[in-house]
Amino acid sequence: MPPIVAISATANAKRVRLSLNYVRSTEGAGLTPLIVPPLTDPAQAATVLSAARGLLLTGGEDVDPLRYGATRHPATQAANVRRDETELALLFAARERRIPVLAICRGIQLVNVAFGGTLVQDLPSERPSAIVHNQPDERTDRSHGVSVVADSILARATGTTALDVNSYHHQAVDRLGEGLRVTATASDGVVEAAEGTHADWWLFCVQWHPEDLTTDALPWDKGIFRAWAEQVRAVGA
Repeated sequence: MPPIVAISATANAKRVRLSLNYVRSTEGAGLTPLIVPPLTDPAQAATVLSAARGLLLTGGEDVDPLRYGATRHPATQAANVRRDETELALLFAARERRIPVLAICRGIQLVNVAFGGTLVQDLPSERPSAIVHNQPDERTDRSHGVSVVADSILARATGTTALDVNSYHHQAVDRLGEGLRVTATASDGVVEAAEGTHADWWLFCVQWHPEDLTTDALPWDKGIFRAWAEQVRAVGA
């Protein structure tokens, strides 16, 4: 059986919600997904993670600004407190167990906040730019370029130091959290990728949505999931 990996999801009062593309991209990399919704008792997250060899933190709602000591911007969405708490518990359990983590969109923002960083709450009003980071087009459209640090997980996973990505977010990493390094940026300076600096724990984060691009003819985004899967399969090997 392919290794099991935990994938975080959101939920409203009635339904758990997750883009099917996360599941398809995970399965396409040879992994078995286990969906983890916001839990009534976030402390159970560590128990859930004991069944998994990898963790994927997904996109979605804005992280509660109270978690990084900020006043809520008018454009910031209402907090999903249980999701924040569940994903933080999953992340810290993954760190303790040295489980490989891939974080996407909201995921990179949550990771940054978890390790003491802050966020730009609304790029259009706080950091106006010629780049439209919340693209109005199809999710599979590549709307802007990204420059990649040569010696990085992203460069090795994609085989390039310049790629085009899709983009639909209005928040971004501001002050970088402890134990992270920026490995890709847009031309306006917005952080597009980061990775952990601890040699014994694989942590890789991107701001765009590679799960929506893994069926594209370009190999870049599929390579991101392959890199994660390789690390997952190495756990316990």
